[in-house]
Amino acid sequence: MKTIVMDAPGGWEQLRLAERSDPVAGPGEVLVEVDAAGVNFMDIGVRRGSLWSNVANPKPLGVEGAGRVVCIGDGNAAFRPGQRVAWVYVPGSYAQRLAVPAASLVPIPDAVDHTTAAAVMMQGLTASHFATDFYPVRQGDIALVHAAAGGLGLLLTQIIKLRGGMVIGRVSHEDKVATARQAGADHVIVDRDGQFASDVMRLTDGEGVHVVYDGSGPATFQGSLASLRRSGTFCWYGPVLGAAGPLDILSLPNSIKIGYASFTDHIHTPALLRARAKQLFDWIVEGVLDVKIGGVYPLADAARAHADMESRRTVGKLLLIP
Repeated sequence: MKTIVMDAPGGWEQLRLAERSDPVAGPGEVLVEVDAAGVNFMDIGVRRGSLWSNVANPKPLGVEGAGRVVCIGDGNAAFRPGQRVAWVYVPGSYAQRLAVPAASLVPIPDAVDHTTAAAVMMQGLTASHFATDFYPVRQGDIALVHAAAGGLGLLLTQIIKLRGGMVIGRVSHEDKVATARQAGADHVIVDRDGQFASDVMRLTDGEGVHVVYDGSGPATFQGSLASLRRSGTFCWYGPVLGAAGPLDILSLPNSIKIGYASFTDHIHTPALLRARAKQLFDWIVEGVLDVKIGGVYPLADAARAHADMESRRTVGKLLLIP
């Protein structure tokens, strides 16, 4: 089978298409034929060497996808050959076939196609965690969403709106404004240099937002702090772009609360994974959650997908099709 691997940390040119033996489903695993694999910013972190540094090269890329069950290992009576399934955080998902732990699989409803299922797993579950668990958005809350036209930002915006919140979205380019607004953002700020806090304060009559969701790294950290109201919550994520450096807790303003949100805490049991995924699929079927797929690439073009994502010109989710 064909898979994408990297031989050393570096740029997108480090990715190559390799031929490997088909995996075998061991006890507790399910062998799947991959129909679509999601491209995530964490994959770029792996490629750059900031993540998975303990995994030997050549290492496979990718962590999420959707496909069909080929065969099952011992002890997996919950699944059957031919069944449509999706998964999240299974390393090596940029491949034609993959042995997936049964605990990481969720069934795909008939009304949801495989590309949508692959596109919603990591970013959808992350957005769900941010807005319903890490900081449960309430009616009337105002949220600042960075990268509001990206795959995660678009889903997060929609979930905040479903819960009755107001969204101020930040995007890096003027041509992304319409996409953020279509997802429900009430206001959109165009900013590339971290100079957005004054606009946020103007839009909130000087009060600031109840919560900020920031995965944009050091460039936006101070601006996000300055955008929060008293007792506001700072949801920080996305280590790929780097942390803000040492933090003096006594320097935090306005009694704010700050934390690192990891989506795995939202789905730390198979039952929670399936329940949270089912909620996302239900919203999709009901037509209240739109999953925007911004680019579809052949598996062999994984490097181009990475280059496009790093350019910050893409919107929505990028997928690889084996």
